[in-house]
Amino acid sequence: MKQSLQNFKDSYLFYSFKRDKIAIVSFAILLVLVVLSFSAPLIAPYNPYDAESIDIMNSEMPPAWMEEGSSEFLLGTDQQGRDLVSTMMYGMRLSILIGLGAVMLQAVIGISVGLIAGYLGGRLDNFLMRLADIQLSFATMLVAILVSAIFQTMFGASRYNELAVPLLVIIIGIAEWPQYARTVRASVLGEKGKEYVEAAKVVGLSKARIMFRHILPNTMSSVLVISTVQVANAVMSEAALSFLGLGMPVNRPSLGSLINAGFEYIFSGAWWITLFPGIFLVLLVLVINLLGDWLRDVLNPKLYKG
Repeated sequence: MKQSLQNFKDSYLFYSFKRDKIAIVSFAILLVLVVLSFSAPLIAPYNPYDAESIDIMNSEMPPAWMEEGSSEFLLGTDQQGRDLVSTMMYGMRLSILIGLGAVMLQAVIGISVGLIAGYLGGRLDNFLMRLADIQLSFATMLVAILVSAIFQTMFGASRYNELAVPLLVIIIGIAEWPQYARTVRASVLGEKGKEYVEAAKVVGLSKARIMFRHILPNTMSSVLVISTVQVANAVMSEAALSFLGLGMPVNRPSLGSLINAGFEYIFSGAWWITLFPGIFLVLLVLVINLLGDWLRDVLNPKLYKG
């Protein structure tokens, strides 16, 4: 463990991170947001899922610094009387979990397809890549909206609300796997003709072992960069679906459903219900994308300075 930590400290990745102020600030902000969201049950002033702690008479209260605000609710309350700080902390946790879950599903499907297509080649490669092309020809949000709407029509809104989190993970994951497949396939095509792969064939290793134990580790740098960007995309997709009423229900708030819930009140004066969740969402996506850009530059061998 100590040796691994020392190796990381001596690595170019850590050296580059220490010299990049934007990466340091982005990581610090992301760390704060993640800690706040996942520690919400411990540090949030109120539990937005506990009906006994919610008073409808406190609905649409402005932030504490405004004339009609209360010190009990720092950023005000939503239309249901829930404390906005607490609701955003719980909502951000859901948004992050859905984003991470969707990216894991994308990675599993896309990496498997890319490895098989790139290594085996031939007609199977053509079939899988045409399948990916067909998937990419449809906008991600269009696929997600279509699947979500079909499920709600077939099983009803109440059943959808019960399974909203896993369904959103599946919907967003299925819509974005071609990004991984195409990138991994390109990396595999560059790796499979190298000497270590030929040596593995000579000693009689199976195709599956060669693909997953030898070639896959050499494609992980590109996969890591894609994953960082895709987490931000998945969070935005969840927010967009929730804003359209096809994502998280109002009683299980995510950042997107909070923005949607408060949008109809924004012109009536209760602007904080939409504004503050929107700021948190933009900040979360921004810092993830900035870290993704930094990671892409660091892992690009053409930009390596030595």
